[in-house]
Amino acid sequence: MQEQRCPWCGDDPIYVAYHDNVWGVPEYDSLALFEKLCLDGQQAGLSWLTILKKQGTYRAAYDGFDPECIVRYDEQKIQSLLQDPGIIRNRLKVESIIRNARGYLELTSEGTAFSDFLWSFVGGEPIQNRWQAFADVPVFTEEAQAMSKALKRRGFNFVGPTIVYAFMQATGMVNDHLVYCPRHAQCRAMAP
Repeated sequence: MQEQRCPWCGDDPIYVAYHDNVWGVPEYDSLALFEKLCLDGQQAGLSWLTILKKQGTYRAAYDGFDPECIVRYDEQKIQSLLQDPGIIRNRLKVESIIRNARGYLELTSEGTAFSDFLWSFVGGEPIQNRWQAFADVPVFTEEAQAMSKALKRRGFNFVGPTIVYAFMQATGMVNDHLVYCPRHAQCRAMAP
């Protein structure tokens, strides 16, 4: 089969750039993983493209996704966020990022790096799938279910198995580029 991009990204330039440069690239930085997990939770009920277009305003609104800052947000800050047109103005989603920051800091206070915690669900390296068709790609896996349960036990929310699996795909914990996509081999080569 001729090389071509995964069909999910369509031809929107923002989505294509995301597919070509970010999606599936193994990410090991704890703060980058925290940001991505929070953003994936914001996507619930919406398209990823909606969140992707707001990523810059999310970073500004949430102090660069610094958990130390986020855990200090009070009701005044929450009200300010609920008035910010650059983010999804849903109280549950706003509060979820604060809850996730608490979970992140609790984990790190125990001496566990967030990255190590997350990557442990895939044995520390990307799972290399070999999907032939987009319809073959699962909505979630056992690993995603296990990560979701562990995150929920830690106080995180908006981390159901479907959201978590999308997060795992995006951060390269699984390589779900279709085998005929040039990024499949490129992301596979990035694995440690």
